[in-house]
Amino acid sequence: MIPKPAETHVFTVTEGAGTRLDLYLSERLDTSRSQVKRLVDSESVLVNGEVVKAGYKLRAGDQVVVTVTPEPDQSLEPQPIPLEIIYEDEELAVINKPKGLVVHPGAGNWSGTLVHALLYHLDDLAEGGGAERPGIVHRLDKDTSGLMVVAKTNSAHAFLSDLLQARLMEKHYLALVHGVMRDDEGLIDKPIGRHPKDRKKMAVVPKGREAQTIFTVVERFRKYTLVKLRLITGRTHQIRVHLSSIHHPIVGDPLYGLKTGNLGASSQMLHACYLAFPHPHGQVVEFNSSPGREFWEIVEKARQIS
Repeated sequence: MIPKPAETHVFTVTEGAGTRLDLYLSERLDTSRSQVKRLVDSESVLVNGEVVKAGYKLRAGDQVVVTVTPEPDQSLEPQPIPLEIIYEDEELAVINKPKGLVVHPGAGNWSGTLVHALLYHLDDLAEGGGAERPGIVHRLDKDTSGLMVVAKTNSAHAFLSDLLQARLMEKHYLALVHGVMRDDEGLIDKPIGRHPKDRKKMAVVPKGREAQTIFTVVERFRKYTLVKLRLITGRTHQIRVHLSSIHHPIVGDPLYGLKTGNLGASSQMLHACYLAFPHPHGQVVEFNSSPGREFWEIVEKARQIS
């Protein structure tokens, strides 16, 4: 998928001094203020070369530069990206997603995604996930590795989506976290929503959506803990936010973790290790996956610290 080239609009404020930036641009670009706000929030609008807020009051002589990236061509082309398929039948497939692979196309990732790989390796994919997300039922972050189920038929996609909504899909993860966790097991029950100041992040917020994560300690080290986690709900960045909120952020997490003591990890030490759900044909199926070599090398470093 190749995106169309971006369009740049330049305005010099001669009339409209004192007007809010979003109102000024909505009139000149003939678009909604909400769309302008999205452009501002994505830092696609600069005033005198600087990022400002949508409510910025313009002054005479201000130069406003707007970069608009058109929606890409919705066609998807298969790409021969290596992919480990651990199970496949006529209804669905279970794959072991590698770290570093984005799940579906989006801003900045119009090619080279898991979807492009699936189109190459599988004969069929459900349309239910949408034009850019064929077959996708649930997601993993780019740098989270492990098990995912994808739907090959529309009926399977609807069935699996209903399972996910009803919390009947069991998902476990392994993570290496900073600090020594005191309790052997427990429930983190904290609502999650968009971070109030950083739109790229999620956070525990009073009016967020319900979010629950069960943790069980696997092994304790002097400065770290290897922990298994089970998702009850499935909010964006849930495990990463929850662990950070109890002061045990995931080692190597660039958004919610610490800047030091990451043992050389290239990204968050988080792997989806177990997946179980009722198959559309009736029986419960379950799958296990061990993290890759880098994960265990980092764990061994944690173990050796005395």
